[in-house]
Amino acid sequence: QVQLAESGGGSVQAGGSLRLSCAASGFTGNFYAMGWFRQAPGKEREGLASVRTAFGSTEYADSVKGRFTISQDNTKRAVYLQMNSLKPEDTAMYYCAATLTYYEGRVPLSQHEYNYWGQGTQVTVSS
Repeated sequence: QVQLAESGGGSVQAGGSLRLSCAASGFTGNFYAMGWFRQAPGKEREGLASVRTAFGSTEYADSVKGRFTISQDNTKRAVYLQMNSLKPEDTAMYYCAATLTYYEGRVPLSQHEYNYWGQGTQVTVSS
């Protein structure tokens, strides 16, 4: 069965950087897309960045555009999220997700479009 494992979370001061990693196991095929989401207490899960694995095309939420960068490795079963210029409002649990569903060429960024989820890694940004 597909499993996703995130790592790289932690505590940083505002303006700092973190790099999150996510590796898939239990699957040797190709996902249609992989993405990063976050959820703060009392808020809905928010899509941050996603990549269509076959072509490397990406999609970003406006809230992180220009600060966060998603990338994938050569296997296309691992993704990374480079987070720069972190703000206290970036504090949340960060989740990796993957989908096998075909979305006709677009890069999905809604949580409802993803089938597989990791357990999450906590990111805390202090002011």
